[in-house]
Amino acid sequence: MIGRDHLDEVLRDHLAPYLERQRWSGAPEGGISAAEPEWLEVLSEDPLLVWMVVGATLAVGDQQRYHVILGGRPAAPWPDFLEGKDREILAVVPVDDGEVVIYDALIDPDLAVDVLHLLAPDLEVEVRRPIVLEHSNSSVVFDESSILKVLRKVEPGPNPDVEITRVLAEQGYEHVLPPIAELRREGTDLAVLREFLVGATEGWQLARASVRDVLASRLPPEECGGDFAPDSARLGDVIASLHVAMAQAWGNEPGDAAGWVEQIREGLDDVLRLTPPSTLDVDAVRARLDDAAALTDAGADIRIHGDLHLAQVIQVDTGWLVLDFEGEPARRRDDRFTRSSPLRDVAGMLRSLHYAAATGLAEWDQGDTELIDLLAAWEARNRDAFVAAYEAHEGIEDLLPADPSGRATLLSAFELDKAVYELGYELGHRPELVAIPLAGIDRLVRGPVPT
Repeated sequence: MIGRDHLDEVLRDHLAPYLERQRWSGAPEGGISAAEPEWLEVLSEDPLLVWMVVGATLAVGDQQRYHVILGGRPAAPWPDFLEGKDREILAVVPVDDGEVVIYDALIDPDLAVDVLHLLAPDLEVEVRRPIVLEHSNSSVVFDESSILKVLRKVEPGPNPDVEITRVLAEQGYEHVLPPIAELRREGTDLAVLREFLVGATEGWQLARASVRDVLASRLPPEECGGDFAPDSARLGDVIASLHVAMAQAWGNEPGDAAGWVEQIREGLDDVLRLTPPSTLDVDAVRARLDDAAALTDAGADIRIHGDLHLAQVIQVDTGWLVLDFEGEPARRRDDRFTRSSPLRDVAGMLRSLHYAAATGLAEWDQGDTELIDLLAAWEARNRDAFVAAYEAHEGIEDLLPADPSGRATLLSAFELDKAVYELGYELGHRPELVAIPLAGIDRLVRGPVPT
């Protein structure tokens, strides 16, 4: 097939640009200047299956480690599964008897099973299909019953999404999907296998369906057949139960409002470097943050989800499940707030409700005042339902500021942080949606502190 020396040469020439092309790499502007395997193991030679962790130097100077699994087969005849998959091809290279195409092994149905057997050697499967999404990891579904999540950006030590779900499930928490099997090497989590739930519906899809119902019917949200408020309430209760369970598992400490706000200010400064002048009322934003920093009762500092929004929860027959505990992918690993106030997660969900309404309106007549008012009512109704159920959950009051005014001030600061983060993301990826976080920021700094 291809010798080791030849393989090393191919990787030297093609690995960095291959990583730049992958959505999961998160490569910044300027790309990746160098990439080299830290370790590499050839698991099979025909077909080729190569497993490695790559150390990469980003153009901005940062270091990043990637988990890469490559396959290789003769280029003639061209493998059917590679049709339309140019992004996943590393290179086509000449060998003694023709050419070999080297590609992401997870898109190869047979090699995907070989990767699965690294975690679960005795698991027999028949049907496999890759899930290609713009996420920071790669997933493959087997027999519609299990899903393999291959972690792509990896760091030494446990991965939060693997560790948190395992620990919570072990203590009897029912609203996460526990690992069936895990892949770890040299102390680094590399992959996890979980149950795949057929018929599960993402929270974002449910919320958007409710928004479309309001838009189509022109009825108040409480009169629509697709009223999302009962689901919002149940979700608020589940997220509160998650925070109580995480505090029990990892403990809690007194919150530090000034320290949290300092982290928020650093994120604000990063976004301001990308933001055209006068886009933001920076003084108003800083004033709201100053109010939060002055709080003497900030509630508790606990381990949290870190990137909570409607696409991170799914609804099944038994209720809501919470997914993906890795934190916000655009933040550095050490800045993903795996410990913070539980209100940071609440803020993420409230911002997601705002996005559900705003993106729904963008698909209709934006100048229709009636629809604007109806979707504002939809957002307010679902926000109130979520927060009321969250605050009513037994035990959550011990983790929040006791004073309602202080609680609202801190929540407002976290919502601002999330909206500013969204602004930075949209500026770099979806400039047509910049108006959504800007509207959220404007509402937070000009209106009354939300309650």
